[in-house]
Amino acid sequence: MTKITDHDFPIDEIAEAALAVLDQGGKVHQKWTCQHCGARQIMEEPNKFFRSGRCEECREVTIIKSCNYLAVFVARP
Repeated sequence: MTKITDHDFPIDEIAEAALAVLDQGGKVHQKWTCQHCGARQIMEEPNKFFRSGRCEECREVTIIKSCNYLAVFVARP
């Protein structure tokens, strides 16, 4: 992977890597960094990667070229 920041990587590479989580029964939430204020953001809608997002801190729109994800797995009895 080509590193962009300490937290984010090219969106196409991250989306491809997230498929492994989905294949294992997990879900993913896209994480990204606001290009205007630097705040870390997370998308509420799971299993979908967006090319833009509005920052909850400064309300500006960022064109998302690099990101990461949060993987969520449910423990099974």
